[in-house]
This record gives sequence, structure tokens and C-alpha cells, in this order.
Amino acid sequence: MRYPNILSGLLGIAATILAAVPAMAGAQEYPSRPIRLVVPFVPGGVTDATARLLANKLGQSLGQNVVVDNRPGASGNIGAEIVARSGADGYTLLLGFDGALVTGTHITRPRFDVLKDFAPVTKIGDATLIFVTSPAVPAKTFNELVAYARTSKGGGLPFGSSGTGTTCHLAGELLREQAGIPLQHIAYKGGSQALTDVLGGSLPVLCTAVASVSQYVKNGQVRAIAVTGSHRVASLPEVPTLMESGVRNFSVDSWVGILAPAGSPAAVVTRLQQEIRKVLDQPETRSKMLDLGIAPVGNTPEDFGRQIHHDYARYGEVVKKAGITLN
Repeated sequence: MRYPNILSGLLGIAATILAAVPAMAGAQEYPSRPIRLVVPFVPGGVTDATARLLANKLGQSLGQNVVVDNRPGASGNIGAEIVARSGADGYTLLLGFDGALVTGTHITRPRFDVLKDFAPVTKIGDATLIFVTSPAVPAKTFNELVAYARTSKGGGLPFGSSGTGTTCHLAGELLREQAGIPLQHIAYKGGSQALTDVLGGSLPVLCTAVASVSQYVKNGQVRAIAVTGSHRVASLPEVPTLMESGVRNFSVDSWVGILAPAGSPAAVVTRLQQEIRKVLDQPETRSKMLDLGIAPVGNTPEDFGRQIHHDYARYGEVVKKAGITLN
């Protein structure tokens, strides 16, 4: 008689279905209250503007307010830690970007593990970086800049970024290594002072987001040398990539994405990703994001997670080889 075995199997299937019911119901009911979107930077700037655009549209899509909560400090680590220690219920999210999560964490050593303490939801978009020079620098192309840099004395031609361990900082270190161009990093406490110095001529080279300097490139106040991504950007179509300029296999983009605390229900993460993708597919949203210098993406949690792991390992090697530490 096999009836006991059959009965046991049926009971097991029933138990599995019943266990899944609360999760499915929770996803259908989610969200039942406002969602907090933690932005680990001060109000203003591209990252904050992106967060507010997304929060407004996502709130409309979900039928609940998405409230932006700016928590600046410690190179983005304070806001990230708040989310990492929050309840894994989908009601506290992080607007994270690579400069804080996969580059800076190798240097700042925060009290969270970016690979273990977060559940990736989706990459919102990619922001291409650009190297620009002061008009006082005679070089007009990348090859001319290399030649000019090799005439510099001391530690190399100074190039600025918005801080130690930022994506721009590591892009410069990669460029120094791969192209053999002598560069000396100058860390600023934010991008505004660095931009002021390159405009004034006291800083020869600056790496920053395209959106931050496109207007200055167009009116001739700074000279664009090359963008760091694999493709030219629509806002500055005449500016070549570094690969076009002869640096083989060089592609560095800065990204921004949404993450939840680790352990968040898979059904809730999936719902969030799908709703965010719908928002990013709206023509108005795409247009505004492109104006901010961000190309919308909206990929799956799995794809976003793979990029986080890849970039974390990649930039960890750069930090190690360059011996980068906080001063």
C-alpha cells in the first residue's frame, strides 16, 4: 500500500502552497504606507534631483508617497548604513551610487558589507564621466594631453575629483595605469570647488560627470578631452571616448540605483523593480534624466547585483595597486 506516501506528498505540496500565500498576499498589499527613500547626500545636485524625480513618479505609480530623506555624511556611508540596519520590509530604500558603494567602501571601511547587507532592486541609470582641461592647458586632444603631462615635474600633471575613492578618482588611476600618463590626484571636498579651480586655471585637469560641465564645454570655458564610457554622449557628440583616443578597453561609467535591506521579500523587490522600470520608460522621465546626464536602465535585481559584485572587485584591485588611503 502506497497511500501513506501519496498522502505525505500531497500534504507537503499543500504546506508549500500555504507558506507562499502570505508572501504573495504581502506583495499584493504592498505598499500600505509611505516609503522612505534615503539619499546619502545633501539636497541639490544630480543625485538628489534624480531621487526626487523618481520618488514623485514612483509614488504616483504605487499609490503611496515616496519620501526623500537626505542623510549626508561620511562619503555616503551614513545614509547607506541607515538602510542596511532598517527593517527588510520594502519601506526603507537606498538611492545608492557606485562612488559610495563599490569604490569608496574599499577606502572608508564602513560598518556595513555592501555585498551582504543589501538587496539590489534595479540600476536606475548610467552617468558618463568626462575629462576636461583648463584653457590654460595647451593640449586639445588626449594624445596632446599625454605629451603635455610627460613634461610636468614632480608627481605628474594634477587632476582633480570630488574626493578620494570616488569613481572619477579611480578612473584617473586606471587611466594612469593603462595609458602610462603621469597624473597626480587632487582630492576636493565636493565637485563645486574643483570646477571653480579648473575654470579659474589653477587646476589643469578635472574628471567629473558630463552634466556638471557640459554648459562650460559648449561655451568654451573648459576644453573637453574625452568621455570615459564606451559610447559618446548625446549632449556632447563631438567629444570622443577614451577608447577612440587610443586607450584600449577603457570604459568607466558611474551608476545610480535602488537597493533595499538584505532579506527584503523577493516579491516586494520584484514589484519595486517592475514599477521603477515603468517609471523609467515614461518619455517625460527619460527626457528629464537625460537632461541630468543619466541614461535610464531599469534592469533586473539579478543583473544589478552582478554589476555590483563585478565593480566592487574591479575597483578593489585599483585601490590596492594604487595604494590609495584616506589622508
